[in-house]
Amino acid sequence: MPTKYQVPESTKVGHIHLKVSDIQRSLSFYRDLLGFQVMAWYGEKAVFLSAGGYHHHIGLNTWHSEGQAPSPRNRAGMYHVAFLYPNRKDLAHILKRLIDAKYPLIGASDHGVSEAIYLEDPDMNGVELYCDRPRDHWSITENGSIEMVNKPLNLEDLLSTLEG
Repeated sequence: MPTKYQVPESTKVGHIHLKVSDIQRSLSFYRDLLGFQVMAWYGEKAVFLSAGGYHHHIGLNTWHSEGQAPSPRNRAGMYHVAFLYPNRKDLAHILKRLIDAKYPLIGASDHGVSEAIYLEDPDMNGVELYCDRPRDHWSITENGSIEMVNKPLNLEDLLSTLEG
């Protein structure tokens, strides 16, 4: 039997490309609210955004979806896209920005290994904004697997990292 292939350890998710119904409305979310930078337009129907000058982390297009309703929630498809923030203070900054903008959150969880805030973009695509805890704080079970939990995230405690 051939050995099982494993993806190289240094492999990363490069970008997400979303079908959206309105480019400008999506830019208001990803660029203006979340703070991603526009890197390039591909005609008038697609735009590429980045964190830190990478060619793109997010692609948005209306090639097949302009003016269309969101995909039904009970159908196969993407559950959410997750953006990993470098640290807890950066996650607190975006949480404060969302609160100040009165943007609705759909959840906030402490997963043991990470802290996460959940919301939806204008096309009802799930978005997770999170930061990892240091690996030495992760709980490992007796059989060596990572123990993840789904507890409520203390948003006041997260925001307190902005004080002082």
